[in-house]
Amino acid sequence: MCEIFIRASEQSYTPETRSLRLHGVATSLRLERLFWQVLEEIAGRDGMRVTQLIERLYDELIEYRGEAANFTSFLRVCCLRYQLLQAEGRIPLDAGVPIRSLNAQAVLEGLPPSLYDAEPLRPKRKAA
Repeated sequence: MCEIFIRASEQSYTPETRSLRLHGVATSLRLERLFWQVLEEIAGRDGMRVTQLIERLYDELIEYRGEAANFTSFLRVCCLRYQLLQAEGRIPLDAGVPIRSLNAQAVLEGLPPSLYDAEPLRPKRKAA
């Protein structure tokens, strides 16, 4: 059973740190290479660079949750959700189909509560 997992290329789980700017503030993120590859695919679907995708995810997370706690873990979960939703046929495998063209409610409909925040998308403001 474990052979399926342990035979993963060592390159795929080698951590890689990338420096980027979020709204002009220099920061760095450390993710395994496989996650960077998935983020590149997601970004490419909408004609963005990975940095642009990360900045957009950060902004929308702040708008929705009021904070971006554990942001690196959030990015890992985004990658896993993307692949899970593809495996379930909710997101087309064709990378030529932009994510922005999909109906988010239709993609998320029927997901188990552990995978979907059913609360309507309402901006939350960060406490001052």
